[in-house]
Amino acid sequence: MSAERVYDDAVARISAPALRVLIVDDHQTFAELLSYALSTEPDLQCIGTAGSGAEGVAMAQDLQPDILVMDIEMPRQDGLTAARRIREVSPHTIIAVVTAHRDPDWVVRATQAGASAFIPKNGSLAEMLDVLRRARQGGMLVAPSAFAVGTAASASSSRAAPALTQRERDVLACLGRGMAPKAISRVLGISINTCRGYVKSLLSKLEVNSQLEAVVKAQELGMLESRE
Repeated sequence: MSAERVYDDAVARISAPALRVLIVDDHQTFAELLSYALSTEPDLQCIGTAGSGAEGVAMAQDLQPDILVMDIEMPRQDGLTAARRIREVSPHTIIAVVTAHRDPDWVVRATQAGASAFIPKNGSLAEMLDVLRRARQGGMLVAPSAFAVGTAASASSSRAAPALTQRERDVLACLGRGMAPKAISRVLGISINTCRGYVKSLLSKLEVNSQLEAVVKAQELGMLESRE
């Protein structure tokens, strides 16, 4: 892509109204970190989070979001069932499913439920944001990492958890509870710059690019308790 095209795309994102995003996921940490990530993007705005499919349907009906990020696996009402209902109460909403499933059959099921995007939950934040921006009604946009079925899973399962200092473990635990660096610095009694230094070190050791990816990666490696 040319530098001129990149510049034009950046200007378009800044000048256009922000896309209003509703997050539906029973994993509170994932929802809060994604919400925080969206708040740093000028063209994306989180307008709320829901912890269940039923709550997501009700909020979608009231808020009429531009995009709805929907987890597939949730208690009581699964995400695909909720997606079908959301297509009825908010027909203009673009539904993007996020999931740990990488089987192509799930892409078909998501499409049949009315979804317009399929995003692996353990993919990169940059990829997720790119897919959310490009998803359109009437089509199915599948994140590129969804096709890396064998390599990503085997690499993740065989990789040992990196060694962390006690303070890095403290910061990681706070990130796992959905806390931002400013709040972490207050809880741990350290400066915000020191906290950001620990976060930067964690991203490097975990080989990721964002706090959201760090938490997902740490959970995969057994470094955090999963918060259902």
